[in-house]
Amino acid sequence: MKLSVIIVNYNVKYFLEQCLHSVMKACTHIDAEVFVVDNNSMDGSVEMVSHKFPLVHCIANKDNKGFSRANNQAITIAKGEYILLLNPDTVVEEDTFEKIICFMDEHPDAGALGVKMIDGSGKFLPESKRGLPTPMVAFYKIFGLARIFPHSHTFGKYHLSYLDKEKIHQVDVLVGAFMLLRKSVLDKTGLLDEDYFMYGEDIDMSYRITKAGFKNYYFPETRIIHYKGESTKKSSVNYVFVFYNAMIIFARKHFSHKNASFFSFLIKFAIYARAGAAIIDRFIGKIFFPALDFILLFAGMYILKEYWGKNMLVSYPHEYMLYAVPAYIIIWITSVFFSGGYDQPVRLSKIVRGVISGSILILVIYALLPEDYRFSRALILLGTVLAVVALPALRLLINLFGWKNLTLENNDRKRLLIVGSPDEGNRVLSLLKLSDNNTNFIGFVHPENVAPKNNSSFNEYEKYFLGEVSNLSDIIEVYTIDEVIFCAKDLPSQQIIHFMSGKTSKAVEYKIAPPESLYIIGSSSVNNPGELYVIDINSISKAVNKRNKRVLDVLFSLLLLITSPLTIWFQKKPGGFHVNLFSVLFGNCSWVGYRLPLTDGLPAIRKGILNPLDAISNKALDENTLHKLNLLYAKDYKVNNDLNIIRKAWRELGRK
Repeated sequence: MKLSVIIVNYNVKYFLEQCLHSVMKACTHIDAEVFVVDNNSMDGSVEMVSHKFPLVHCIANKDNKGFSRANNQAITIAKGEYILLLNPDTVVEEDTFEKIICFMDEHPDAGALGVKMIDGSGKFLPESKRGLPTPMVAFYKIFGLARIFPHSHTFGKYHLSYLDKEKIHQVDVLVGAFMLLRKSVLDKTGLLDEDYFMYGEDIDMSYRITKAGFKNYYFPETRIIHYKGESTKKSSVNYVFVFYNAMIIFARKHFSHKNASFFSFLIKFAIYARAGAAIIDRFIGKIFFPALDFILLFAGMYILKEYWGKNMLVSYPHEYMLYAVPAYIIIWITSVFFSGGYDQPVRLSKIVRGVISGSILILVIYALLPEDYRFSRALILLGTVLAVVALPALRLLINLFGWKNLTLENNDRKRLLIVGSPDEGNRVLSLLKLSDNNTNFIGFVHPENVAPKNNSSFNEYEKYFLGEVSNLSDIIEVYTIDEVIFCAKDLPSQQIIHFMSGKTSKAVEYKIAPPESLYIIGSSSVNNPGELYVIDINSISKAVNKRNKRVLDVLFSLLLLITSPLTIWFQKKPGGFHVNLFSVLFGNCSWVGYRLPLTDGLPAIRKGILNPLDAISNKALDENTLHKLNLLYAKDYKVNNDLNIIRKAWRELGRK
């Protein structure tokens, strides 16, 4: 056997599905085997592989064994002359495997090979080729010199940025997202070092290959898409600790004691500096706008008090500004928060809605207060007007000057086209029509040599036909397209990657629709490579709905806790009532979730005590109908839906 492809997967089912589609096409003319080693995913990855890719060897681990151990599980039973370690969030070209095997066959000195990688927005990924992270190279990287002087042979060694990315080069380090290894070389170097749980194992393996007398090659004559960082968000504090600690393991293993100590000092400094910066940045990011709003409203309320008191000849005690105004502002800010006014992108209508809701609550509380604490209803109303005007105006001003990366929700609908055959193009368009997608469908672009399967699909397609795929660049420019969806069933990966890598006169977002899928995979911006787009179902995954659902769980749990001496008598299973109550309160589950196990293709949420089936009287439904109930619950989520399910299944709250 010539090639063994090994993919380690952890909860990235839809990326894995797209990856396997491209891998199976690339294996067409090669004697190859494909392994998927799943590290106990909870998203149905194993079931998907078994159902859609029966020829793939699937190893289902019962726990997360990490990247190195999982790869080694498959390497020990692989039969291929070459071993390819491949990330699940990648897409390979149809001739990728043929080209890399041909190169390795012609270069017996090659121990390993990596290829040119682009991210989901078509941008080159510099980690496609890397230098050995010696203490000085790490120093230049950590302190930013590599970024300031990318073309320097001294400072640019981390990503070898001074080397032409379009030419073949011998390099020190290859990335584990795509790493072709000669099996005979592995027999000499040994398998991946299992001391590395995640990250660092590719650097270690690359270094051991060169020490064994072989070469690592960067091979840009084929390309892959790598939706970088989908499994682990690289801005997270956890990533900082895991990645840099892997570097410490490498230093202790391969450097002299003196160099390893210096390297470890640098790395530990970087860990705490970057982790601290990440925590501070996240904290500031969370409180920046609420704090700014508080200052603005407090100053505004003070001016209103002075103006109103002077003109109406009214004097207000110092307790008004000391206690009452801060309380008003906290209620306004809290209401704006729960209205979604602090979510990105910012929608000004949510801010206004939150202020008005807060004012209603303030007036209700005001009416219930003793006379001594009712300072002025007029100032509350004037404060409402102030907040309605000032808070949106502040966002508009910040957006105008580009501060704090604030983005206002754009009501301009994205101009979108679909590249695909009549049958597949209409399928994707029907999914778009079912969603709340803020897009303006412009038309279809026809791929080469793909004919419609039925006349009805062609008749609908013909109304919106814009041209052939060979003219795609011109069509994007003429029709000022913002977003392109490629139908993977109709276009070769090589052609998709070619278009994504090409230059256009305007910024264009690219997405890929895998065959027979409700999902579209792509990138909304260069800052978010790897974002997964759910076309048919997205309501329950919105930040505001997640927050509101969690607030409902907490408030309802507290209410049940207070009334439990009474409510427990109404439960069919009182033994599980308090267990469920505290489980929901501490976030282990939710009062309402999906009907298990029919969650295929749905956004991940907490396991529910109750489910949508509890809201209807007919419980004898087939699996297809039950899945549609889950689908409807996810797509059209409202807090009222949960309340209705709880009301109808009130006696089932102790269910285990």
